[in-house]
Amino acid sequence: MPSATREKVIQRVTEIAERAARREGLSVWDVELAGSGRNRVLRIYIDREGGVTLADCELISQQVGAVLDAEDVVPGESYHLEVSSPGVERRLNKPEHFEHCRGSKVRLQLREPVEGQRRWEGVLEGLDEGQVVLNAGAGRTIRVRMEIIEKANLKFEW
Repeated sequence: MPSATREKVIQRVTEIAERAARREGLSVWDVELAGSGRNRVLRIYIDREGGVTLADCELISQQVGAVLDAEDVVPGESYHLEVSSPGVERRLNKPEHFEHCRGSKVRLQLREPVEGQRRWEGVLEGLDEGQVVLNAGAGRTIRVRMEIIEKANLKFEW
């Protein structure tokens, strides 16, 4: 599937999922379309304050699945629909994720080094002019451009 088509599918699925999630007091954290051919997987991550239940996932899967089938959103393609929570070590990949998780511990893996390092952990201070601001401890604050972040996750601590 061409990249532009993939993005259109993800955008339409996100719209459908957000509408269903809002009705149930949930939010959509992210939507992914992975794999190809018979191994294509459409993943919708839902969230709510206090957590998501299996019943929430089943309900959104049924509601979204019915609309996707009726509208043939993934044209001519077979796919498997998965709906789940983004988890405690959820991936952060959108500006709104970084704002939402302000004050949380995060782990960053970068495409290019900042101050000689490609891996950072610290407390997320948020976004400032398109840069992620991270308190790396010991009075050290780093600023990272979004485009050089390869992977960012919340860091769960017991």
